[in-house]
Amino acid sequence: MTERLYLYDTTLRDGQQTQGVQFSLTEKQQIAKALDTLGIDYIEGGWPGANPTDSDFFATAPKTRATFTAFGMTKRAGRSAENDDVLAGVMNAGTPAVCLVGKSHDFHVTTALGIKLDENVENIRASVAHLVKEEREALYDAEHFFDGYKANPDYALECVKAAYDAGARWIVLCDTNGGTLPHEVHQITKAVIAAGIPGDRLGIHTHDDTGNAVACSLAAIDAGARQVQGTLNGLGERCGNANLTTLIPLLMLKEPYASRFETGISHKALKGLTRLSRQLDDILNRVPNKASPFVGSSAFAHKAGLHASAILKDPTTYEHIPPETVGNTRIVPMSNQAGQSNLRARLADAGIKVAKGDPRLGDILNRVKEREDQGYAYDSAQASFELVARDVLGQLPQFFEVKRYKVTVERRKNKRNQTVSLSEAIVVVKIGNEKKLSVSESMDASGTDRGPVNALAKALAKDLGPYQDIIDDLHLVDFKVRITQGGTEAQTRVIIDSEDRDGHRWSTVGVSPNIVDASFQALLDAITWKLLRDGARPA
Repeated sequence: MTERLYLYDTTLRDGQQTQGVQFSLTEKQQIAKALDTLGIDYIEGGWPGANPTDSDFFATAPKTRATFTAFGMTKRAGRSAENDDVLAGVMNAGTPAVCLVGKSHDFHVTTALGIKLDENVENIRASVAHLVKEEREALYDAEHFFDGYKANPDYALECVKAAYDAGARWIVLCDTNGGTLPHEVHQITKAVIAAGIPGDRLGIHTHDDTGNAVACSLAAIDAGARQVQGTLNGLGERCGNANLTTLIPLLMLKEPYASRFETGISHKALKGLTRLSRQLDDILNRVPNKASPFVGSSAFAHKAGLHASAILKDPTTYEHIPPETVGNTRIVPMSNQAGQSNLRARLADAGIKVAKGDPRLGDILNRVKEREDQGYAYDSAQASFELVARDVLGQLPQFFEVKRYKVTVERRKNKRNQTVSLSEAIVVVKIGNEKKLSVSESMDASGTDRGPVNALAKALAKDLGPYQDIIDDLHLVDFKVRITQGGTEAQTRVIIDSEDRDGHRWSTVGVSPNIVDASFQALLDAITWKLLRDGARPA
């Protein structure tokens, strides 16, 4: 018989405490909808009244299958729960569940709050009792619980028992400073259960300051906790929170968790995890971590020739799960270290069939190695590699021809007498027998200059005639520049990551002594690969 394990997401509250992260109202709504679609049990929306965005978010609360939760703190000393205006602001959000944070470490009670230990216990009890009286599902976040237990176990237990006895549905044990190790979390969680709070009323909330947030969460579950809290992509203050994009696949795919527990997430929904992870990075305008477990673009990349040879025979030789289980894809990068096993595997992934021993395989390898000697990097630009291979095989159609392009950068005064930069690009392409000229500036709607490469990208994609519908949803999500050689032979390598509305992401590379020319090569490859993948036909 399986046990129910509840997943609690705090991306919109604890995740927003990440340095440099501030969600807008629209972004909060997008993330909440995505979390609900995934199947999360609890979505913590923020702290009502803490800032205008959170207040607006709760005022227009999304309708979710998940239990929508407001976050706040226990009442302050010297007033009743009914007359505490901060607690009232949280209650007035009208959410079915409310999570209140309170102290459980005696040092913090006397030093940070400056009150007596028994006053703090009463604040916890009265606040939770008030939630229960108002028919809200009550959660108590026991802040600094593990540090508090190590310092004074009797008092830490008294705090959580006060919340439990007052009717809290969940007692959440928090490793607020992130310094507790997995074996300690396991032992202390066991001690809490032995003290009379059942595991199906316990949650775990960890931070990643020692790199153990996921391991500590699993340790608490092993000890008996049945709610686990975390954030998408491990967002959170300092080093972040437990990463749900790692925890969820572990709980659903790895033993003993997969057969022991059930969650609110279906295996069908799990296939959307990689896309959800990248959607969050797009919202934050951050580059996804390629090395992220399960959802990173390198999570199933096989560069060594020995690995690729085995992958061709059976993917389980070097993969702990099928990548499509979490919505990811297998990558066999190409580089000057590659052999024919890598090459055939990569070609097969691209839908290109070449028989073993075909002499053209050697031609492709030679082309790749020659170009990497010039500074190209195909292990980081799979789409450009595919175009090289198709060119050698005679399978690369010419959709359009660039006859010329020009980019200018001008420094001038604006209406407010400020010196600003403005880039302008002109691109002339030939499609069939027709020439098209496009002009674009780098200035965006806010009046900010986005640079010459942006102007060039906009001009190139502005009018491609019969292909326009295909490329209209293409946008650039990352742009990396590196100088590959020094001195008078310096070469600039540009790698561009592109994405479309379906969530497909691909990388292309360009190399030139001139950064604009290198960028243009990568842009051309990005568009060409998109046209090829979407089945465009030459004009």
